[in-house]
Amino acid sequence: MTFSLVARCAKTGMFGVAISSSSPAVAARCAYARAGVGAVASQNVTDPTLGPLALDMMAGGMGADQAVAEVRRRGAFIEYRQVLVVDGSGQTGIHSGPNSLGIWTQAQGPDVASGGNLLANDCVPQAIVDGFLASSGHLGDRLIAALRAGLAAGGEAGPVHSAGLMLVDQVPWPVADLRCDWTEGCPIEAVARAWEVYKPQLDAYVQRALDPRAAPSYGVPGDD
Repeated sequence: MTFSLVARCAKTGMFGVAISSSSPAVAARCAYARAGVGAVASQNVTDPTLGPLALDMMAGGMGADQAVAEVRRRGAFIEYRQVLVVDGSGQTGIHSGPNSLGIWTQAQGPDVASGGNLLANDCVPQAIVDGFLASSGHLGDRLIAALRAGLAAGGEAGPVHSAGLMLVDQVPWPVADLRCDWTEGCPIEAVARAWEVYKPQLDAYVQRALDPRAAPSYGVPGDD
């Protein structure tokens, strides 16, 4: 009931996850990323411990494939899980358990991995990877383009209701963590609209955290 991608920007070293699902609040349970380390999507009958586990393994020096192997070794009921990983060199690894739901498949490319379950067809992850590789610009823009490509290729077998976008870069917190936890409309477009608003302010929010004396004003009431 989910399709997603994890990706790295080869120019900046930024990592990101974009995800959508028919389930509510999918990004709250399935998206994980750590600056300087990598990004993980843990989905399909989700075990939220697997994302941090994979990131810890990569922080300790493992590559994506090694981290996925460790997830397989340590994970409970791993035959039900789907885990996508990208590491600091842009290498990717994927585990899709044989008990993943419905039509499930996966795809990989340089700096990007995609997977899904309960899909409308088995072309969706490859369409996501192709959409990412064909895009340019900010990693957030590329993640949105890729998720839209997956939806255009069929997406889930049924309607999606939640989506999320997470980005990490240089600081130990997500520089963007945008979510639509439930809508009867298109959650991907809801997140895309939020990204359009947030993107011009991203650097300023980081600056406010690091040194508010140098932070710009946005003219909100009381901010003079």
